[in-house]
Amino acid sequence: MATANHKESILGTIAEASAVLSKMSQQVDLLDSLASVLIKAYSQGHKMVLFGNGGSAADAQHLAAEMVGSYANRSRPALPALALTTDTSALTAIGNDYSYDDVFSRQVEALVDVGDVVIGISTSGNSKNVIKAIQAARKQGAVTVGFTGETGGQLKAECDYCFCAPSKITSHIQQCHITAGHILCGLVEEAMVLNPLKV
Repeated sequence: MATANHKESILGTIAEASAVLSKMSQQVDLLDSLASVLIKAYSQGHKMVLFGNGGSAADAQHLAAEMVGSYANRSRPALPALALTTDTSALTAIGNDYSYDDVFSRQVEALVDVGDVVIGISTSGNSKNVIKAIQAARKQGAVTVGFTGETGGQLKAECDYCFCAPSKITSHIQQCHITAGHILCGLVEEAMVLNPLKV
C-alpha cells in the first residue's frame, strides 16, 4: 500500500505533468502545420523517417509503428514510416567503422528521398548524431522536423519546423513528445479515413 509520502509524490508528479502538457496548447498552430506537412507528404507517396537516442529512440519506433500499423484502430492503408534506431547491425557497423555521430546520417543518406518528412528527436536539442542526420536530410531534399526541449538547443536552427516541449525536465519533455506524436498520428489517420490518400 502506498504511504502518505508516496501519494504526495505521485500527486505532485501528476500535477507537474498536467501543467506541462497544458502548455502545449501554445503550439497548436505548429502541430496543425506539421499535420498538414505529413498529410501532403503521404498523399504524394513519401514517407516519414524518425530517430533519436535512448528514450527518444523508443519514441521514434513507437510513432513509426503507429503509422505502419494503426493509431486508433481505424481501417486504413498502412503508411510508410521508418525508425532508424532499430537496425542493430547498421547502428553498430556505422558506429564502429565511422563514428557514433554518423549512425543516423549514414542511414539518412541511404534511405531518405526528396519530399520525405524526417523527424529528429533530442530532449536537449544538442545530440550530435541527431543534428548531423537532420543536416543530411536537408541535403537530401527532405522536410526536416525537430522534437526537442524548451530552448530548442542547436537542433532548432537546423530544422524547417521544431516542436519545443515546454519544459527543461527530460521526463516532461518526453511525455510532450509522445503526446505531440500521437496528435500527429491521429490527425493524419483521420484525414485518411475521411478522405483516403493515395500512398
